[in-house]
Amino acid sequence: MSVIEPGSEAHKHYFCQQFIDTHQVFDPETLPWPELTEEELSRLRAVPFWQEVYHTERRAGAIVDAFTPQIIDPEVKEAVRLQGYEEARHADLIRVMIERYGLDAQKQPIEKFPADLEKAFIDFGFGECLDAFLGFGAFKSARQSQFLPEKMFEIFDILMFEETRHIVFFINYMAWREKRRGLGRARRSFKSLHFYLRALSRLLGMVRRGQEPNDGRDFAVTQTNLFLDGFSFRGFVEDCYRENARRMTAFDPGLMQPRLLPGIADLALRGLRLWDKGRGLSR
Repeated sequence: MSVIEPGSEAHKHYFCQQFIDTHQVFDPETLPWPELTEEELSRLRAVPFWQEVYHTERRAGAIVDAFTPQIIDPEVKEAVRLQGYEEARHADLIRVMIERYGLDAQKQPIEKFPADLEKAFIDFGFGECLDAFLGFGAFKSARQSQFLPEKMFEIFDILMFEETRHIVFFINYMAWREKRRGLGRARRSFKSLHFYLRALSRLLGMVRRGQEPNDGRDFAVTQTNLFLDGFSFRGFVEDCYRENARRMTAFDPGLMQPRLLPGIADLALRGLRLWDKGRGLSR
């Protein structure tokens, strides 16, 4: 099936209905959380980012909920309302994990949102796209390293699928929104790049803050060898690119999908392959 013309009523109905129809029903409290060994608990507790992740998920739900009443179109409003529920459930899933495994993370007050809630929603959406694309590669590396039991990754897979649903919905929402405002493809791409750069800046800030409580020493010394053994930048980009493509196959091909980050990754990989070839290296 070909992609429906962005901005059309048919496009709006299609991406909203697909999002609603693929909603999953589950309760974070009753998921099959595994019992962890002391070594596995130590690894999980040493990750320095859980407080940031918990706060980010809580903030995501709050932003979506705050923006929802401003949406005029009833179909879009219902889909975004459902996204807000799912974002809040992600935060609840992280809360359950924190409490169950005794992780060092507390609920923090959510900062005041800007007056322009739609811009805040768009900022959040592009941030989620960047987080998911990079997360695909990191998730694969963590799983292959057996950082935690497979049953734990199966739970996180639920969250990863929903995050992928959210970015597919967001990309279609933005295409519908911008087309209705008369923005051409070049202007839409430039705008996307602008928001992705803002998201990258926030992500780097989160990483720095995650290292502050213990200067990252515990995690860096005892855990990163599980991820960095044989690590290469090219390999990581390839994992992000391939995992993104694999996860996107779960969605209807009639829906639009993120293109900018996969396109940049593809261009980078082509350049890295040429560089390696020029140095007589292969992978």
